[in-house]
Amino acid sequence: MLVSSGLTNILIDVGISGKKVIEGMNALDSDPEKIDAILVTHEHIDHIRGLGVMLRKYGMQVYATRGTITEFLHGRNRIGEVDPGLINAIVPGKCFMVGDIIVDSFRVSHDAADPVAYTFSCGGKKVAMATDLGFYDDDIVKNLKGAEALYLEANHDVNMLEAGPYPFSLKQRIKSDLGHLSNETCGKLVTRLCNDNTVRINDVILAHLSEENNFPELAYETVKSILYMEVPEDRRPALHVAPRFEPSFVAKVTI
Repeated sequence: MLVSSGLTNILIDVGISGKKVIEGMNALDSDPEKIDAILVTHEHIDHIRGLGVMLRKYGMQVYATRGTITEFLHGRNRIGEVDPGLINAIVPGKCFMVGDIIVDSFRVSHDAADPVAYTFSCGGKKVAMATDLGFYDDDIVKNLKGAEALYLEANHDVNMLEAGPYPFSLKQRIKSDLGHLSNETCGKLVTRLCNDNTVRINDVILAHLSEENNFPELAYETVKSILYMEVPEDRRPALHVAPRFEPSFVAKVTI
């Protein structure tokens, strides 16, 4: 995910190779050399695969919780040798600035060392992202409120997961509070935010879809059907689905 104010550019996670990141940014007419910072949500390989390459090639600052930093520097999924001066530890709930963007983080439930999600504010406008969370609660809803664009997890269809080839233990992990949001739970979260938000949500991008336990069309239709039942027409956001390996819809929030 790339967040840009026009003056500041922030990349959230680098789950694909550095080469793929560069190709994706070029497709969006964005210069990788103008990335001001990379924010990391957690240390799983599908979120840090290209992190080491990007840091060694471009030398931008990286921000993550102390637990996440320890894992990607010394744990199983190490990113290799990088300049320690580029690494910045954050405290969930304590905001910081990257250029002209105010960044805030909040803890989520996932089976990682110290995972977080992020919100971004600039010029009185706010966007938010939250993936890899097994459930949502009032605190997560509070942090996401006020955003005009949301990047949210719709990881799996429960029926596909239960009937699929994964071993029982992995199925239980995905469905647990330390796993991932289903399409239906994502729809309920979007519904609550649409009905509670003080500002209208313009765009919701469904993200982190499982290759084995979901389809883009299924995620879209599931969330859409819940919104149509629970949210008044004038409060419904536009829905989009983020592809796994290509640049997705660009949400523009006017300041």
